[in-house]
Amino acid sequence: MTYDLITMGRIGVDLYPLQTGVPLPQVTSFGKFLGGSASNVAVAAARLGRRTAVITRTGDDPFGTYLHQALRDFGVDDRWVTPVPGLPTPVTFCEVFPPDDFPLYFYRRPKAPDLEIDAHELDLDAVRDARVFWVTGTGLSEEPSRTATLAALAHRAKAGTTVFDLDWRPMFWTNPDTARPFYAEALRHTTVAVGNLDEVEVATGVREPHAAARALLDAGVALAVVKQGPKGVLAVNSAGESAEVPPLPVNVLNGLGAGDAFGGCLVHGLLAGWDLEKTMRHANAAGAIVASRLECSSAMPTPDEIEAAVTAGAVQ
Repeated sequence: MTYDLITMGRIGVDLYPLQTGVPLPQVTSFGKFLGGSASNVAVAAARLGRRTAVITRTGDDPFGTYLHQALRDFGVDDRWVTPVPGLPTPVTFCEVFPPDDFPLYFYRRPKAPDLEIDAHELDLDAVRDARVFWVTGTGLSEEPSRTATLAALAHRAKAGTTVFDLDWRPMFWTNPDTARPFYAEALRHTTVAVGNLDEVEVATGVREPHAAARALLDAGVALAVVKQGPKGVLAVNSAGESAEVPPLPVNVLNGLGAGDAFGGCLVHGLLAGWDLEKTMRHANAAGAIVASRLECSSAMPTPDEIEAAVTAGAVQ
């Protein structure tokens, strides 16, 4: 079986307050959702009709069972999601203070199972054959996941479309200087790099969006996508084409997960052969729709919802 998309990286349980504007000590009820950026991207692409799978690991516990069930319910193949005895499935709490404050609290100790992905257990043929392969910066933060991620990228050798989600999470690293050599190695094997301003600065040492995009292209990718927050998104490819698209107006409820919806729709647009501007407009719309909803994975939009938002020029 050939997949449209295989992602590799984080998975966990998101526990989101069902009350907005309330600090965690005062929250009385939570919703439980599948989380983790790589897993959410696979869900987002599956919602758009793509055949997807994720390579990751959970604890051998009830939360791990829940994540398998959730992936299957979302149409994501879970054959490469395996348990790690002795390590608990990660949980992540957030606080919800719209429109732009969503603190995250990661519980990934003593170690997250998704960092126990081992190179010797990878189905490298499936990785090579997937139309799109997606990896994240977090996967480079610890062994054996780091070696597994780089081994998968090297084996794939830029076959099809290979996306590096820069995914900088400072709590998983000592400092940016520690991360940069591994980011550079991953970029050598990828065709698309995606990140916000903080993430492109970690990867390249450059923060100005156009300069950062050029630095990513110089590092070996064919398409650089730089998220600029309130200024929208910039995309530049090696053929000299560029698109800079403003964000879609939206009443933000929870900004977490918007980037994963963007990623899933980016994959969808690349597979569909859309031009840069159309791809960025639709990906922006997907992210804005999820930002208007509380949850992440279960909030991923359908093609009709994205098209309606693009046509309206705003999330209704």
